[in-house]
Amino acid sequence: MKKLTLITAMTLALSAQANAAVTAEEAAKLKKELTPVGATRAGNADGSIPAWTGGITKPVAGYKKGDHHPDPYAADKVLFTITAKNLDQYKANLTPGQIKLFETYPDTFKMHVYPTRRSASMPQKVYDAIADNATKAELILGGNGISNAVLGVPFPIPSNGLEVIWNHITRYRGEKAEIVSSQVAPTASGDYTMMEMKNSILFKYTESGMTSDKLADDNIVFKFKQIVTQPARLAGTALLVHETLNQDSEPRKAWTYNTGQRRVRLAPNIAFDTPGTATDGLRTTDDFDMYNGSPSRYNWKLIGKKEIYIPYNSYKLHAKGLDYDDLIKPGHINQDYVRYEKHRVWQVEATLKEGMRHTYKKRVFFIDEDNWQVSVADIYDNRDELYRVAMAHELNYYELPASWSTLDVYYDLQARRYLAQGLDNHSKMYDFDAKLTDRKFTKSALRRAGR
Repeated sequence: MKKLTLITAMTLALSAQANAAVTAEEAAKLKKELTPVGATRAGNADGSIPAWTGGITKPVAGYKKGDHHPDPYAADKVLFTITAKNLDQYKANLTPGQIKLFETYPDTFKMHVYPTRRSASMPQKVYDAIADNATKAELILGGNGISNAVLGVPFPIPSNGLEVIWNHITRYRGEKAEIVSSQVAPTASGDYTMMEMKNSILFKYTESGMTSDKLADDNIVFKFKQIVTQPARLAGTALLVHETLNQDSEPRKAWTYNTGQRRVRLAPNIAFDTPGTATDGLRTTDDFDMYNGSPSRYNWKLIGKKEIYIPYNSYKLHAKGLDYDDLIKPGHINQDYVRYEKHRVWQVEATLKEGMRHTYKKRVFFIDEDNWQVSVADIYDNRDELYRVAMAHELNYYELPASWSTLDVYYDLQARRYLAQGLDNHSKMYDFDAKLTDRKFTKSALRRAGR
Protein backbone atom coordinates (compact mmCIF):
# COMPACT_ATOMS: atom_id res chain seq x y z
CA MET A 1 0.00 0.00 0.00
CA LYS A 2 1.19 3.51 -0.72
CA LYS A 3 3.09 4.98 2.19
CA LEU A 4 1.51 7.94 3.92
CA THR A 5 3.44 10.69 5.64
CA LEU A 6 3.06 10.98 9.40
CA ILE A 7 0.88 14.08 9.02
CA THR A 8 -1.33 12.42 6.45
CA ALA A 9 -1.69 9.31 8.59
CA MET A 10 -2.68 11.41 11.59
CA THR A 11 -5.20 13.31 9.48
CA LEU A 12 -6.65 10.04 8.23
CA ALA A 13 -7.00 8.69 11.75
CA LEU A 14 -8.68 11.83 13.06
CA SER A 15 -10.98 12.00 10.05
CA ALA A 16 -11.97 8.35 10.46
CA GLN A 17 -12.92 9.01 14.08
CA ALA A 18 -15.08 11.96 13.01
CA ASN A 19 -16.79 10.04 10.18
CA ALA A 20 -17.47 6.62 11.64
CA ALA A 21 -19.52 4.08 9.68
CA VAL A 22 -23.06 3.27 10.80
CA THR A 23 -23.80 0.55 13.32
CA ALA A 24 -25.00 -2.91 12.39
CA GLU A 25 -28.41 -2.00 13.83
CA GLU A 26 -28.66 1.02 11.55
CA ALA A 27 -27.44 -0.98 8.54
CA ALA A 28 -30.21 -3.52 9.18
CA LYS A 29 -32.67 -0.83 8.03
CA LEU A 30 -31.49 -1.55 4.47
CA LYS A 31 -33.58 -4.74 4.60
CA LYS A 32 -36.63 -3.17 6.22
CA GLU A 33 -37.76 0.46 6.02
CA LEU A 34 -34.99 1.39 3.58
CA THR A 35 -34.22 -0.07 0.16
CA PRO A 36 -30.87 -1.85 -0.37
CA VAL A 37 -29.36 1.45 -1.58
CA GLY A 38 -30.70 3.51 1.34
CA ALA A 39 -33.86 5.09 -0.10
CA THR A 40 -37.13 5.23 1.82
CA ARG A 41 -38.91 2.03 0.83
CA ALA A 42 -42.44 3.31 1.45
CA GLY A 43 -44.35 5.71 -0.74
CA ASN A 44 -45.19 9.25 0.29
CA ALA A 45 -48.23 10.45 2.23
CA ASP A 46 -50.47 11.32 -0.71
CA GLY A 47 -49.49 8.32 -2.84
CA SER A 48 -47.95 10.39 -5.65
CA ILE A 49 -44.67 8.56 -4.99
CA PRO A 50 -45.25 4.80 -4.73
CA ALA A 51 -43.36 2.29 -2.63
CA TRP A 52 -40.20 0.79 -4.13
CA THR A 53 -40.85 -2.84 -5.05
CA GLY A 54 -37.57 -3.78 -6.70
CA GLY A 55 -37.50 -1.59 -9.80
CA ILE A 56 -37.01 -3.07 -13.26
CA THR A 57 -35.73 -6.61 -12.71
CA LYS A 58 -35.50 -7.83 -16.31
CA PRO A 59 -35.32 -6.35 -19.83
CA VAL A 60 -38.47 -5.41 -21.70
CA ALA A 61 -39.86 -8.17 -23.91
CA GLY A 62 -38.19 -8.18 -27.32
CA TYR A 63 -35.14 -6.23 -26.21
CA LYS A 64 -31.71 -7.56 -27.13
CA LYS A 65 -28.28 -6.19 -26.25
CA GLY A 66 -27.21 -3.47 -28.60
CA ASP A 67 -30.74 -2.09 -29.02
CA HIS A 68 -31.88 1.32 -27.93
CA HIS A 69 -33.99 0.56 -24.89
CA PRO A 70 -37.75 0.17 -25.49
CA ASP A 71 -39.91 2.17 -23.09
CA PRO A 72 -41.47 -0.10 -20.43
CA TYR A 73 -43.91 2.70 -19.56
CA ALA A 74 -44.94 3.76 -23.07
CA ALA A 75 -48.64 3.39 -22.18
CA ASP A 76 -48.43 5.97 -19.37
CA LYS A 77 -50.38 9.19 -19.95
CA VAL A 78 -49.43 12.72 -18.90
CA LEU A 79 -51.01 13.55 -15.53
CA PHE A 80 -50.66 17.31 -15.99
CA THR A 81 -48.42 19.88 -17.65
CA ILE A 82 -46.68 22.68 -15.77
CA THR A 83 -46.39 25.95 -17.66
CA ALA A 84 -45.55 29.54 -16.79
CA LYS A 85 -49.29 30.19 -16.39
CA ASN A 86 -49.93 27.58 -13.67
CA LEU A 87 -46.42 27.61 -12.20
CA ASP A 88 -47.50 28.89 -8.77
CA GLN A 89 -49.41 25.66 -8.09
CA TYR A 90 -46.25 23.57 -8.36
CA LYS A 91 -43.40 25.72 -7.04
CA ALA A 92 -43.15 23.68 -3.83
CA ASN A 93 -41.95 20.72 -5.88
CA LEU A 94 -39.56 22.57 -8.18
CA THR A 95 -36.01 23.81 -7.67
CA PRO A 96 -35.18 27.53 -7.96
CA GLY A 97 -33.31 26.75 -11.18
CA GLN A 98 -36.29 24.99 -12.72
CA ILE A 99 -38.56 27.90 -11.75
CA LYS A 100 -36.08 30.27 -13.40
CA LEU A 101 -36.35 28.29 -16.64
CA PHE A 102 -40.11 28.93 -16.69
CA GLU A 103 -39.48 32.62 -16.08
CA THR A 104 -36.77 32.81 -18.75
CA TYR A 105 -38.79 30.99 -21.43
CA PRO A 106 -42.43 31.61 -20.41
CA ASP A 107 -43.87 30.80 -23.83
CA THR A 108 -42.05 27.55 -24.54
CA PHE A 109 -40.69 25.85 -21.42
CA LYS A 110 -43.02 23.30 -19.83
CA MET A 111 -42.99 20.06 -17.91
CA HIS A 112 -45.14 17.06 -18.78
CA VAL A 113 -45.54 15.18 -15.49
CA TYR A 114 -46.17 11.44 -15.64
CA PRO A 115 -46.95 8.80 -12.99
CA THR A 116 -43.93 8.12 -10.80
CA ARG A 117 -42.23 4.82 -11.59
CA ARG A 118 -39.48 3.81 -9.17
CA SER A 119 -37.65 1.83 -11.83
CA ALA A 120 -34.13 1.99 -10.36
CA SER A 121 -32.46 -1.36 -9.67
CA MET A 122 -29.01 -2.91 -9.38
CA PRO A 123 -27.57 -6.46 -9.28
CA GLN A 124 -27.77 -8.33 -5.99
CA LYS A 125 -23.97 -8.30 -5.67
CA VAL A 126 -24.12 -4.49 -5.54
CA TYR A 127 -26.80 -4.56 -2.84
CA ASP A 128 -24.65 -6.98 -0.84
CA ALA A 129 -21.62 -4.71 -1.21
CA ILE A 130 -23.61 -1.67 -0.07
CA ALA A 131 -24.73 -3.49 3.07
CA ASP A 132 -21.10 -4.37 3.78
CA ASN A 133 -19.87 -0.84 3.04
CA ALA A 134 -22.44 0.68 5.39
CA THR A 135 -20.69 -0.58 8.51
CA LYS A 136 -17.12 -0.03 7.27
CA ALA A 137 -16.82 2.90 4.88
CA GLU A 138 -15.31 6.16 6.10
CA LEU A 139 -14.48 9.61 4.83
CA ILE A 140 -10.76 10.30 5.06
CA LEU A 141 -8.55 13.37 4.79
CA GLY A 142 -11.29 15.83 5.57
CA GLY A 143 -13.66 14.21 3.10
CA ASN A 144 -11.35 14.37 0.07
CA GLY A 145 -11.22 10.58 -0.10
CA ILE A 146 -12.98 7.44 1.15
CA SER A 147 -11.79 4.13 2.51
CA ASN A 148 -13.12 0.62 3.21
CA ALA A 149 -15.67 0.59 0.40
CA VAL A 150 -15.96 -1.09 -2.99
CA LEU A 151 -18.52 -1.88 -5.73
CA GLY A 152 -21.56 -0.21 -4.12
CA VAL A 153 -22.09 3.27 -2.72
CA PRO A 154 -20.14 3.73 0.53
CA PHE A 155 -22.74 5.63 2.55
CA PRO A 156 -26.31 4.33 2.02
CA ILE A 157 -27.36 6.04 5.27
CA PRO A 158 -25.54 9.38 4.93
CA SER A 159 -25.03 11.84 7.76
CA ASN A 160 -23.52 14.75 5.79
CA GLY A 161 -23.27 16.26 2.33
CA LEU A 162 -19.83 14.87 1.57
CA GLU A 163 -21.08 11.33 2.02
CA VAL A 164 -23.93 12.02 -0.40
CA ILE A 165 -21.68 13.44 -3.13
CA TRP A 166 -19.30 10.49 -2.79
CA ASN A 167 -22.31 8.21 -3.30
CA HIS A 168 -22.98 10.02 -6.58
CA ILE A 169 -19.34 9.73 -7.67
CA THR A 170 -19.14 5.99 -6.91
CA ARG A 171 -22.68 4.90 -7.90
CA TYR A 172 -22.95 1.66 -9.87
CA ARG A 173 -22.93 1.90 -13.69
CA GLY A 174 -21.51 -1.50 -14.55
CA GLU A 175 -17.82 -2.37 -14.87
CA LYS A 176 -17.03 -0.78 -18.22
CA ALA A 177 -18.71 1.06 -21.05
CA GLU A 178 -17.95 2.20 -24.56
CA ILE A 179 -20.19 5.07 -25.61
CA VAL A 180 -20.54 6.87 -28.92
CA SER A 181 -22.60 10.02 -28.56
CA SER A 182 -22.79 13.64 -29.64
CA GLN A 183 -23.08 17.04 -28.04
CA VAL A 184 -24.38 20.36 -29.29
CA ALA A 185 -24.13 23.92 -28.01
CA PRO A 186 -26.85 25.79 -29.91
CA THR A 187 -26.68 29.52 -30.41
CA ALA A 188 -29.50 31.66 -29.01
CA SER A 189 -31.26 31.29 -32.36
CA GLY A 190 -30.99 27.47 -32.26
CA ASP A 191 -28.21 26.92 -34.82
CA TYR A 192 -25.76 24.17 -33.86
CA THR A 193 -22.84 22.04 -35.01
CA MET A 194 -22.83 18.38 -34.01
CA MET A 195 -19.74 17.08 -32.25
CA GLU A 196 -19.37 13.30 -31.96
CA MET A 197 -17.19 11.59 -29.38
CA LYS A 198 -16.25 8.06 -28.44
CA ASN A 199 -15.94 7.65 -24.67
CA SER A 200 -14.44 4.57 -23.04
CA ILE A 201 -14.74 4.05 -19.28
CA LEU A 202 -13.23 1.41 -17.03
CA PHE A 203 -14.87 1.55 -13.60
CA LYS A 204 -12.14 0.22 -11.32
CA TYR A 205 -14.32 0.78 -8.24
CA THR A 206 -16.84 -1.80 -9.49
CA GLU A 207 -14.43 -4.15 -11.27
CA SER A 208 -14.96 -7.88 -10.66
CA GLY A 209 -12.66 -9.14 -7.93
CA MET A 210 -11.82 -5.64 -6.69
CA THR A 211 -11.33 -5.31 -2.93
CA SER A 212 -11.21 -2.19 -0.79
CA ASP A 213 -7.55 -2.92 0.04
CA LYS A 214 -6.57 -3.22 -3.61
CA LEU A 215 -8.59 -0.13 -4.43
CA ALA A 216 -6.73 1.83 -1.76
CA ASP A 217 -3.41 0.51 -3.06
CA ASP A 218 -4.10 1.40 -6.71
CA ASN A 219 -6.05 4.55 -5.78
CA ILE A 220 -8.06 4.63 -9.03
CA VAL A 221 -11.86 5.02 -9.15
CA PHE A 222 -12.12 4.90 -12.94
CA LYS A 223 -10.17 5.39 -16.16
CA PHE A 224 -11.70 7.48 -18.92
CA LYS A 225 -10.68 8.05 -22.53
CA GLN A 226 -12.40 10.39 -24.97
CA ILE A 227 -11.75 10.63 -28.71
CA VAL A 228 -13.40 13.30 -30.85
CA THR A 229 -14.55 11.73 -34.14
CA GLN A 230 -16.48 14.65 -35.69
CA PRO A 231 -16.29 17.37 -36.99
CA ALA A 232 -13.23 16.78 -39.18
CA ARG A 233 -11.33 19.82 -37.89
CA LEU A 234 -11.31 18.33 -34.35
CA ALA A 235 -11.23 14.62 -35.18
CA GLY A 236 -8.49 12.80 -33.28
CA THR A 237 -8.37 15.23 -30.36
CA ALA A 238 -8.17 13.00 -27.33
CA LEU A 239 -8.31 13.05 -23.54
CA LEU A 240 -7.24 10.48 -20.94
CA VAL A 241 -8.15 10.68 -17.25
CA HIS A 242 -7.19 8.48 -14.30
CA GLU A 243 -9.56 9.49 -11.49
CA THR A 244 -8.13 8.90 -8.03
CA LEU A 245 -9.98 7.78 -4.93
CA ASN A 246 -7.77 9.55 -2.39
CA GLN A 247 -7.72 13.02 -3.94
CA ASP A 248 -5.29 14.49 -1.41
CA SER A 249 -2.38 12.08 -1.67
CA GLU A 250 -2.69 11.76 -5.44
CA PRO A 251 -4.77 14.26 -7.48
CA ARG A 252 -6.42 13.30 -10.75
CA LYS A 253 -4.06 12.48 -13.61
CA ALA A 254 -4.98 13.71 -17.09
CA TRP A 255 -3.36 13.83 -20.52
CA THR A 256 -4.42 15.32 -23.85
CA TYR A 257 -3.48 14.49 -27.43
CA ASN A 258 -3.51 17.28 -29.99
CA THR A 259 -3.62 16.21 -33.64
CA GLY A 260 -1.73 19.30 -34.81
CA GLN A 261 1.22 18.71 -32.48
CA ARG A 262 0.87 14.91 -32.47
CA ARG A 263 2.01 14.84 -28.89
CA VAL A 264 0.58 13.60 -25.61
CA ARG A 265 0.79 16.26 -22.93
CA LEU A 266 0.15 16.13 -19.22
CA ALA A 267 -2.95 18.22 -18.47
CA PRO A 268 -3.11 19.02 -14.75
CA ASN A 269 -5.68 21.76 -15.40
CA ILE A 270 -8.37 19.29 -16.53
CA ALA A 271 -10.26 19.75 -13.28
CA PHE A 272 -12.58 22.06 -11.35
CA ASP A 273 -13.74 25.08 -13.40
CA THR A 274 -11.64 24.57 -16.53
CA PRO A 275 -14.14 24.75 -19.44
CA GLY A 276 -15.19 21.37 -20.82
CA THR A 277 -13.95 20.16 -24.20
CA ALA A 278 -15.56 22.11 -27.08
CA THR A 279 -18.48 23.26 -24.92
CA ASP A 280 -18.36 26.97 -25.81
CA GLY A 281 -17.71 27.52 -22.11
CA LEU A 282 -21.22 26.30 -21.20
CA ARG A 283 -20.02 23.83 -18.57
CA THR A 284 -16.97 23.34 -16.41
CA THR A 285 -14.87 20.19 -16.19
CA ASP A 286 -16.41 19.29 -12.83
CA ASP A 287 -19.93 19.71 -14.30
CA PHE A 288 -19.36 16.54 -16.36
CA ASP A 289 -21.67 13.77 -15.08
CA MET A 290 -23.36 16.60 -13.10
CA TYR A 291 -20.42 16.57 -10.66
CA ASN A 292 -17.07 14.83 -10.68
CA GLY A 293 -13.63 15.12 -9.14
CA SER A 294 -12.28 16.36 -5.84
CA PRO A 295 -14.81 17.92 -3.44
CA SER A 296 -12.02 19.89 -1.74
CA ARG A 297 -12.97 23.42 -2.86
CA TYR A 298 -16.43 23.40 -1.32
CA ASN A 299 -18.12 23.08 2.05
CA TRP A 300 -20.85 20.46 1.74
CA LYS A 301 -24.09 20.75 3.69
CA LEU A 302 -26.81 18.11 3.75
CA ILE A 303 -30.13 19.98 3.72
CA GLY A 304 -32.34 16.88 3.82
CA LYS A 305 -34.89 15.27 1.53
CA LYS A 306 -37.35 16.99 -0.79
CA GLU A 307 -39.98 15.87 -3.28
CA ILE A 308 -39.43 17.46 -6.69
CA TYR A 309 -40.22 16.86 -10.34
CA ILE A 310 -37.14 15.50 -12.08
CA PRO A 311 -36.44 14.01 -15.52
CA TYR A 312 -36.97 10.25 -15.18
CA ASN A 313 -37.46 7.11 -17.25
CA SER A 314 -36.33 9.13 -20.27
CA TYR A 315 -36.90 6.39 -22.83
CA LYS A 316 -38.78 8.68 -25.23
CA LEU A 317 -35.83 11.08 -25.26
CA HIS A 318 -33.52 8.08 -25.78
CA ALA A 319 -35.47 6.58 -28.71
CA LYS A 320 -33.56 5.45 -31.78
CA GLY A 321 -33.77 7.80 -34.74
CA LEU A 322 -35.16 10.83 -32.90
CA ASP A 323 -34.75 13.84 -35.21
CA TYR A 324 -32.19 16.18 -33.66
CA ASP A 325 -33.63 19.17 -35.52
CA ASP A 326 -36.92 18.45 -33.75
CA LEU A 327 -35.22 18.05 -30.37
CA ILE A 328 -32.74 20.94 -30.40
CA LYS A 329 -34.63 24.22 -30.13
CA PRO A 330 -33.68 27.79 -29.15
CA GLY A 331 -33.24 28.18 -25.40
CA HIS A 332 -33.94 24.59 -24.36
CA ILE A 333 -34.54 21.10 -25.72
CA ASN A 334 -38.04 20.26 -26.98
CA GLN A 335 -39.92 19.48 -23.79
CA ASP A 336 -42.44 17.27 -25.58
CA TYR A 337 -39.80 14.53 -25.48
CA VAL A 338 -39.09 14.92 -21.76
CA ARG A 339 -40.79 12.89 -19.05
CA TYR A 340 -40.87 14.34 -15.53
CA GLU A 341 -41.88 12.45 -12.39
CA LYS A 342 -42.11 13.35 -8.73
CA HIS A 343 -39.33 11.69 -6.73
CA ARG A 344 -37.67 12.09 -3.36
CA VAL A 345 -34.21 13.55 -3.63
CA TRP A 346 -31.40 14.37 -1.26
CA GLN A 347 -30.65 18.10 -1.29
CA VAL A 348 -26.99 19.03 -0.82
CA GLU A 349 -25.59 22.56 -0.83
CA ALA A 350 -21.96 23.15 -1.81
CA THR A 351 -20.53 26.59 -0.98
CA LEU A 352 -17.08 27.72 -2.02
CA LYS A 353 -14.53 27.63 0.80
CA GLU A 354 -12.88 30.84 1.87
CA GLY A 355 -9.67 31.34 -0.09
CA MET A 356 -10.69 28.90 -2.82
CA ARG A 357 -11.34 29.90 -6.44
CA HIS A 358 -14.09 28.66 -8.72
CA THR A 359 -16.48 30.12 -11.28
CA TYR A 360 -19.35 28.81 -9.15
CA LYS A 361 -19.80 30.24 -5.66
CA LYS A 362 -22.61 27.88 -4.74
CA ARG A 363 -24.13 24.71 -6.18
CA VAL A 364 -27.24 22.97 -4.93
CA PHE A 365 -27.55 19.33 -5.94
CA PHE A 366 -30.74 17.26 -5.96
CA ILE A 367 -29.78 13.57 -5.88
CA ASP A 368 -32.27 10.79 -6.63
CA GLU A 369 -32.72 8.64 -3.52
CA ASP A 370 -33.14 5.44 -5.56
CA ASN A 371 -29.85 5.49 -7.48
CA TRP A 372 -27.66 8.38 -6.13
CA GLN A 373 -27.59 10.13 -9.51
CA VAL A 374 -27.52 13.93 -9.36
CA SER A 375 -30.76 14.72 -11.20
CA VAL A 376 -30.75 18.52 -11.02
CA ALA A 377 -28.05 21.06 -10.13
CA ASP A 378 -28.77 24.73 -9.45
CA ILE A 379 -25.60 26.77 -9.93
CA TYR A 380 -24.87 30.28 -8.62
CA ASP A 381 -22.23 32.80 -9.67
CA ASN A 382 -20.06 35.00 -7.48
CA ARG A 383 -22.86 37.59 -7.28
CA ASP A 384 -25.10 34.95 -5.66
CA GLU A 385 -27.33 34.95 -8.75
CA LEU A 386 -28.61 31.83 -10.48
CA TYR A 387 -26.17 31.20 -13.29
CA ARG A 388 -26.93 27.76 -14.66
CA VAL A 389 -29.24 24.82 -14.10
CA ALA A 390 -28.29 21.31 -15.19
CA MET A 391 -30.57 18.30 -15.56
CA ALA A 392 -29.72 14.64 -16.07
CA HIS A 393 -32.28 12.66 -18.05
CA GLU A 394 -31.94 9.19 -16.62
CA LEU A 395 -33.29 5.73 -17.36
CA ASN A 396 -32.65 2.14 -16.31
CA TYR A 397 -30.20 0.34 -18.60
CA TYR A 398 -31.92 -2.88 -17.74
CA GLU A 399 -29.34 -5.24 -19.26
CA LEU A 400 -27.10 -4.44 -16.27
CA PRO A 401 -29.38 -3.29 -14.54
CA ALA A 402 -28.31 0.23 -13.53
CA SER A 403 -29.62 3.79 -13.76
CA TRP A 404 -27.65 6.38 -15.69
CA SER A 405 -28.47 9.46 -17.71
CA THR A 406 -28.99 9.23 -21.45
CA LEU A 407 -28.65 13.01 -21.86
CA ASP A 408 -27.26 15.79 -19.66
CA VAL A 409 -28.40 19.33 -20.43
CA TYR A 410 -26.68 22.42 -19.01
CA TYR A 411 -28.74 25.61 -19.28
CA ASP A 412 -26.89 28.93 -19.04
CA LEU A 413 -29.56 31.32 -17.79
CA GLN A 414 -27.47 34.44 -18.44
CA ALA A 415 -26.28 33.59 -21.97
CA ARG A 416 -29.69 32.06 -22.79
CA ARG A 417 -27.90 29.10 -24.34
CA TYR A 418 -27.42 25.46 -23.39
CA LEU A 419 -25.23 22.42 -23.91
CA ALA A 420 -26.85 19.05 -24.64
CA GLN A 421 -24.38 16.23 -24.02
CA GLY A 422 -24.92 12.52 -24.67
CA LEU A 423 -27.13 12.55 -27.76
CA ASP A 424 -27.20 8.89 -28.80
CA ASN A 425 -30.32 8.53 -30.94
CA HIS A 426 -28.30 8.01 -34.15
CA SER A 427 -25.37 6.18 -32.55
CA LYS A 428 -24.54 2.63 -31.67
CA MET A 429 -25.93 1.88 -28.23
CA TYR A 430 -23.75 1.78 -25.11
CA ASP A 431 -21.59 -1.34 -25.00
CA PHE A 432 -21.31 -2.53 -21.41
CA ASP A 433 -19.43 -5.65 -22.57
CA ALA A 434 -16.69 -3.80 -24.45
CA LYS A 435 -13.26 -5.42 -24.34
CA LEU A 436 -11.60 -2.72 -22.27
CA THR A 437 -8.47 -3.35 -20.24
CA ASP A 438 -5.98 -1.15 -18.41
CA ARG A 439 -3.69 -1.31 -21.46
CA LYS A 440 -6.21 0.79 -23.40
CA PHE A 441 -5.93 3.61 -20.88
CA THR A 442 -2.23 4.44 -21.13
CA LYS A 443 -0.49 7.42 -22.73
CA SER A 444 0.63 5.20 -25.61
CA ALA A 445 -2.95 4.05 -26.16
CA LEU A 446 -4.09 7.68 -26.17
CA ARG A 447 -1.54 8.53 -28.86
CA ARG A 448 -2.60 5.55 -31.01
CA ALA A 449 -6.31 6.36 -30.62
CA GLY A 450 -5.77 10.01 -31.53
CA ARG A 451 -3.93 9.09 -34.72
